[in-house]
Amino acid sequence: MARDPRHDILFEPVAIGPKVLRNRFYQVPHCSGFGTDKPGTQARHRAVKAEGGWAAVCTEYAPISPESDESPYSGATIWDADDAEILSLMVDEAHAHGSLAGIELHHAGVHGERRASRLPALGPSQVMSDMVPFNSPDVPKEMELGDIRRVQQDWVAAAERARDVGFDIVYVYGGHSYLPAQFLSPYYNKRTDAYGGSLENRARFWLETLDAVRGAVGRDCAVAVRIAANAMGPAGVELDETLAFVRMADDLVDLWDVNLGSIVEWQQDSGVSRFFPEGYQLEWTGRIRQATAKPIVGVGRLTNPDRMADIVRSGAWDLIGAARPSIADPFLPVKIAEGRLDDIRECMGINLCIARAERGHHLGCAQNATAGEEYRRGWHPERFTRAANAGLDVLVVGAGPAGLECATVLGKRGMSHVHLVEADREVGGHLRWAPRLPGLGEWARFVNHRRIQLDKLRNVEVITGVRLSAEEIATYGAELVVLATGSRWAGDGLSGVSHEPLPGADASQPWVLTPEQVVVEGKRPPGRRVAVYDTDGYYVAAGVAELLAGEGYEVRLVTPFDVVAPYTDETLEGPMLRRHLHAVGVAVARNVTLTAVGPGAVLGCGEFDEELELAADGVVLVTQRRSDDALYRELAAQPDRLAADGVVGLYRIGDCVAPRVLPDTVFDGHRLGREIDSPDPARPLPYIRERALRRTLGELGGGWRPPA
Repeated sequence: MARDPRHDILFEPVAIGPKVLRNRFYQVPHCSGFGTDKPGTQARHRAVKAEGGWAAVCTEYAPISPESDESPYSGATIWDADDAEILSLMVDEAHAHGSLAGIELHHAGVHGERRASRLPALGPSQVMSDMVPFNSPDVPKEMELGDIRRVQQDWVAAAERARDVGFDIVYVYGGHSYLPAQFLSPYYNKRTDAYGGSLENRARFWLETLDAVRGAVGRDCAVAVRIAANAMGPAGVELDETLAFVRMADDLVDLWDVNLGSIVEWQQDSGVSRFFPEGYQLEWTGRIRQATAKPIVGVGRLTNPDRMADIVRSGAWDLIGAARPSIADPFLPVKIAEGRLDDIRECMGINLCIARAERGHHLGCAQNATAGEEYRRGWHPERFTRAANAGLDVLVVGAGPAGLECATVLGKRGMSHVHLVEADREVGGHLRWAPRLPGLGEWARFVNHRRIQLDKLRNVEVITGVRLSAEEIATYGAELVVLATGSRWAGDGLSGVSHEPLPGADASQPWVLTPEQVVVEGKRPPGRRVAVYDTDGYYVAAGVAELLAGEGYEVRLVTPFDVVAPYTDETLEGPMLRRHLHAVGVAVARNVTLTAVGPGAVLGCGEFDEELELAADGVVLVTQRRSDDALYRELAAQPDRLAADGVVGLYRIGDCVAPRVLPDTVFDGHRLGREIDSPDPARPLPYIRERALRRTLGELGGGWRPPA
């Protein structure tokens, strides 16, 4: 298909200092869990985006010295030449696909974790990080003039290392309230010397650092600054001072990377779709144009090319930045260029990528199961090899997330026939009803994309409204059978808290309900008072509680956790969600474990084992899910019968194996499809494990001896 002429503006080249971007698509720095610990994974993950049309691909933050150590978080450290050499792999792969490579040079200042280096945190003043309790209760050292000069020189040295291995863009990163922004902020900066007080003094550290970096590498690299456009909290800088700083620094900067908030308000910058629409940041970031004519890159979970083109035409931004959309679809620019808009995997904005990438975990994405697997498993988001056993027919039973993903991959791998059979009238599994919960409409993007892809695969047939028995599966005529029958919420209150059913809990009774009964079947409790009991800690209980409150029920969310929905803190929505539940009238009982349920009341115990009784005409149990694996177990118990019926492989995937968060169930289905022709598809193939190679003791110095 031809590109829509309305989108031509997105493919114009843009000069940033001494470098030229081939188009207006810019993968901004984002966390991955790779850093310099997984150099091959880092390189290939960014390279696939370069191949997919992003004109620049950047690392995550790159601490410049041991004083900015961020362990246990995984960053792209550039403390020395070894780090730089490791990161050169990414540079080379980005350049091979015609993209610029950027590195986000970083010093955390008072926010530094320093779990590995054990050095004191540094700050403009002796003011603690407002990230407590996430950080330790340490107080930073107030930087002396010598500290200031040393850190500035560290920045220069890191920039020179980056230039020497081929990076095209170097950041003097101050966004998210890291060290340069801490100097700029009156909240952190209480100094009375030349680096404190007036805006001109508070800006001095950042301006001097920029000047030094630009003097060192500015003829070879573009110099970028990431800065917040709004205060959002006491630690931030108000817009008028931000604009004044941009004017002060403009001659030293080639590219302004503009975002929102501090690291404490990260939920504002990487806004979850429950609360933030596509392009939401423009309201604030677009105002930076008042202070600069230099190129500006902004973000906002943009996937709609019409909106992108409109933003560029408005003059607010010059570049369309992306982190999460570039993970969900590394080939988004190419698909826009080729007019294949219906092939775009649109970011759902559920932030499970962030939950997975934090604290050294490996990146994952619900929309793109290949994210983070490009190197270690050799998966490519757009390329699929023909299966060695492609002549076989496959029956996939269950069209939830894992089943949809597996059938799509099997179809793309050229299997002879793939029949995807779903008992319900619609595909989607739990993603058929989760988007009906308040604020979760964009979760439907997962199913919508798979429907489009499956419609294009002539070797895949989707059959709905048919519930197959074990007998019908065995005699269906398929040589390979994949069970993707999902899971259901326990109707007896089984949970990880008690490991036993909850006395009195029985979802066949009218006063006891499961989420599926409420959302899918439309059942409601017999009275107006409802207790929603949550031992799951994620989105379902909060969603059901808000749904019922919106219908006029008196809802109390009861949970044994210290806070409501603690896992949503990992997805950056927890504080906003709890505030929202309060605003819509959902009452909360925290640190309460239910001990029994009955008509009219629930019994429980509080944090200190005090007995409680809460009035409730009904209770919704959001405790844990159980695999719906009866069909698999029945079939697996009859191997001889399966063989007689011509079934040579029986597998299960997704929640049918074990209920998990969405990226992992999707990964499970994708993996089986990728490895359907392996010696034993039920057993995952080994993947590359990247390991640091320690130098010998002799290389550390000929005179080295172990301590006495």
